[in-house]
Amino acid sequence: MPTLDWLDRQAAFSKATQTATHVLRPHAAGPNANGIFGDAAAAKGNLLIQGDNLQALKALLPFYRGQVKCIFIDPPYNTKSAFEHYDDNLEHSQWLSMMLPRLQILRDLLSEDGSIWVTIDDNEGHYLKVMMDEVFGRGNFVANVFWEKKFSPQNDAHQLSINHDHVLVYGKTPGVWRPNLLPRSEKQAGSFKNPDSDPRGPWLSADYTCAKSNEERPNLYYPILNPFTLQEVWPSRTRVWAFDRSSTEANAKNNLLYWGINGLNERPRLKKFPDSIQQGTVPTTFWRHDEVGNNQDAKKEILAFDAHAPFATPKPERLLQRVLHLATNPGDLVLDSFLGSGTTAAVAHKMGRRWIGIEMGEHATTHCTPRLQKVIAGEQGGISTAVGWQGGGGFQLLQLGAPLFDEQGDIHPEVRFADLAAFIWMRETGTALPTQAASGPLPLLGVHEGTAYYLLFNGILGDRRPASGNVLTTAVLQALNELCGHDGPKVIYGEACRLGDARLKAEDISFKQLPHAVPR
Repeated sequence: MPTLDWLDRQAAFSKATQTATHVLRPHAAGPNANGIFGDAAAAKGNLLIQGDNLQALKALLPFYRGQVKCIFIDPPYNTKSAFEHYDDNLEHSQWLSMMLPRLQILRDLLSEDGSIWVTIDDNEGHYLKVMMDEVFGRGNFVANVFWEKKFSPQNDAHQLSINHDHVLVYGKTPGVWRPNLLPRSEKQAGSFKNPDSDPRGPWLSADYTCAKSNEERPNLYYPILNPFTLQEVWPSRTRVWAFDRSSTEANAKNNLLYWGINGLNERPRLKKFPDSIQQGTVPTTFWRHDEVGNNQDAKKEILAFDAHAPFATPKPERLLQRVLHLATNPGDLVLDSFLGSGTTAAVAHKMGRRWIGIEMGEHATTHCTPRLQKVIAGEQGGISTAVGWQGGGGFQLLQLGAPLFDEQGDIHPEVRFADLAAFIWMRETGTALPTQAASGPLPLLGVHEGTAYYLLFNGILGDRRPASGNVLTTAVLQALNELCGHDGPKVIYGEACRLGDARLKAEDISFKQLPHAVPR
């Protein structure tokens, strides 16, 4: 498979691994100590994170690895233009080195049946395609969607007026991802007619032949009797009937063959009623501006909630609505690590999806937060009317905290039980920490492939245990067996162990000492 080569390519491939895992903490700009806006219960499913998106993505891995159903990102296009909120004038190799480690972590966050959608233009689009082939696998490429971002020629263009952007679409596992169908448009719904007054109602007609020759499919080359003219009708030798004799007899008996008014059609057509065909249409790769919006629509939407400092390069809400309709169902998790003005989060919220948005600049609090507050309040811009949005829900505003481990390799004082537990579980099992384990209060993180994993940290067993439960002693082991016993192999992380090798072997325990035994 062809690959890209650029300055510092090897360093870029190791960047994700070398990036430290940080903790996530409530943002100081939040309305309360938990950084929660709106309904507290609903806010647990929606996160707005301010910080470098590579570090933020790495911080999400222990909790959300393999959990994200849809990723949509609108990264800087590297157009050698000046944008207020982004450095969109990166040298080509720097841009590639910036994108690669982020795509690697995004791949790990994506669920097996998930998809990633990346908007880009021709400046880097073809390089990005080759890079994503390498990261996600060429067999996981789904399509290159063309979005009509402008609907009229740009008269000051020196050569050709560029009216489209690309949306590169990839799945996680070959052949697994399937899009939802699009609802029928009014025009498509109006195509159902009832010229013969069929009591079953309106129908569509379909060609009754298929592109096969009589030599290829001799069983499909036979005469059909026209009931009006009583003449036998044959298909052509290069385009035979689409059904065999028995199926045609059944179709005729069920009044599914249409011969036209007074039976004057040369050949029959097949009647298809709404309940006999798929309830929607297959999406195409050309998205018209009148269907999913354009740049002007996006700017109007932004001005509606921030007329003083509008974001320079937003995407229209209808574009995100199309993506999320195809790629997700209500309750699924959506991630945007280049959140920009907050469009992805706003649309996901209105459509009943859970969401995570990451922004590194100040506009995480000056643009995204106010916009999402208005969404909670029930603002009626964008897709609100189309989806019947009336407000509600909540979200949590977070920021990057300290790294899990300091420069000496010790656990940072800010690290809490849930932070370390999620990291250890991911390193040991390659999966996200179960939700109940992240919330505690038991030291049992979970059971994976028959092995139970425990963490003795931050006095998880309480002060009534020796050394606050951080040291594996006979008393602590007894407590573990009483609280969350497991009949099988155990891996226990703790500060120290006072049990001998024979006792550990008898109990089928593998003890690992904090912090240096933690896989990095």
